[in-house]
Amino acid sequence: MRQIILDTETTGLEWKKGNRVVEIGCVELLERRPSGRNFHRYLKPDCEFEAGAQEVTGLTLEFLADKPAFEEIVEEFLEYIDGAELIIHNAAFDLGFLDYELSRCGAHFGRITDRCSVVDTLLLARERFPGQRNSLDALCKRLGVDNSHRQLHGALLDAQILADVYIALTSGQEEIGFAEVETAARGPAVAAVSFGPVSGERPRISAQPAELEAHARRLAHLRKKAGRALWDQYEPLPEPEPELQPA
Repeated sequence: MRQIILDTETTGLEWKKGNRVVEIGCVELLERRPSGRNFHRYLKPDCEFEAGAQEVTGLTLEFLADKPAFEEIVEEFLEYIDGAELIIHNAAFDLGFLDYELSRCGAHFGRITDRCSVVDTLLLARERFPGQRNSLDALCKRLGVDNSHRQLHGALLDAQILADVYIALTSGQEEIGFAEVETAARGPAVAAVSFGPVSGERPRISAQPAELEAHARRLAHLRKKAGRALWDQYEPLPEPEPELQPA
């Protein structure tokens, strides 16, 4: 499976007010492992930052003045994400901005969901931790993901952190290491962090006979208490032994 962890930074909170995307950061996962093929672009917005937005990102119009406009990178971006499953935190926000940028480039570009399926990690977190704060920072603290180097919001950095959060949120595996990468301070000199591709087969571990016996005993206990075990929908029940007929 090809997944893209995606994050954007913008000039403000609402695209309906004419705010624009100023940074796109993407991390590619192949079979839930980093491929090293990331996507990172700063963009010239041609509009002012809303109050507070510039302080959040650390970006300035002066720094962005010589960067490409979205329409200059739109085809490259769409080719990169085409057919992937997008993993986004608070997906409605990023998709709203990206669809707005696509509409400015022409109706023929359609919408992001015409090309990709989307998983919203905010919704996943709310299902797993109902009633709790589920911001990216809160999830990092709860799931043990190191985000101590996140002083400012940055699209690529946040995508790398979200990759760790997503793995921990969906499988309980230990973080895949993005958060341990040394990242330079945010500002005009920030460069995209690249990762070498991961190769080789994944280790396969088979259950031992004693573990299989313990598993069978546990399922038998659940069936006795509840009438069935959810595992049975994946593992067929053994055929019952024929009853002995009286002679």
